[in-house]
Amino acid sequence: MQETETPFWLQPSDAVSDLQTLYFVHGNSFPTGTYSEFLQALRADYQIRATEMLGHNPDFPVTDGWPLLCQELISNIESTHAAPVILVGHSLGGILSLMAARLRPDLVRCVVMLDSPLVVGWRALLLKICKLSRLDLLLSPAKSSRKRRKSWPDKEAAFQHFAGKDAFSIWPEKVLRDYITFGTEPYPKGVTLRFKREIETAIYRALPDNINRFASLPFPRPIGYICGTTSVESRHAGVIHTRQFTGPNFEWMEGGHLYPLESPRLTAQKVHAMIQKLLLADTKNGAC
Repeated sequence: MQETETPFWLQPSDAVSDLQTLYFVHGNSFPTGTYSEFLQALRADYQIRATEMLGHNPDFPVTDGWPLLCQELISNIESTHAAPVILVGHSLGGILSLMAARLRPDLVRCVVMLDSPLVVGWRALLLKICKLSRLDLLLSPAKSSRKRRKSWPDKEAAFQHFAGKDAFSIWPEKVLRDYITFGTEPYPKGVTLRFKREIETAIYRALPDNINRFASLPFPRPIGYICGTTSVESRHAGVIHTRQFTGPNFEWMEGGHLYPLESPRLTAQKVHAMIQKLLLADTKNGAC
């Protein structure tokens, strides 16, 4: 795909399709194009739609608990004219999908969350205290994101920079190339990150400490969760509540928090299987 082309998930479709619409929501700091390999693997079974980059629309700024980001997502789903949709979200995207489905179940068929840490109970109280005291700047990913390098002489220099980091070095080369293609843009001295680090940091600092309002039973739509086996983020958030909340629809995926980018094709297979499981259960319950 050339950089000048419109990504397939943003292209308007005039043709009537028998495929169900899968709406994908990206993780913090990774524009949807970073997930191109993952989404390509799902195109045979779904009509793919997505939000390109949340948090950068001034009409929907980042605020505590992400209520306006959720409204941005709802607005974008409505604009697809394909609702109800299958919502699939990674990290930030999974939490926003959960929130959107709770608020607007009429727009959603089912939800699949990909390693989206749900902070509840005493951890939620601790998170709230950290945010009020600004300790989150030392203890959360905001510590790194606020100082993240954001510009390079050219795209190749940016690629080499990330390829040398542990978290990115295990990605397939094509995925990392997609991150550079879709995640950077020209600026006077070379290229810079499209996803502004100030917004990335604000999103981390605004992590909902009231997610129990959304992640409680009964939930209006079938919901599943796929957790990375070595995910530090999920371990810190705790998965006991998530497993209770999603019940038989909780599964493990080999990898860390970024497993959709580490193993995009295998992740697509797992997601497809989870979607079919959720929709089958929904049909048996008479909801479809």
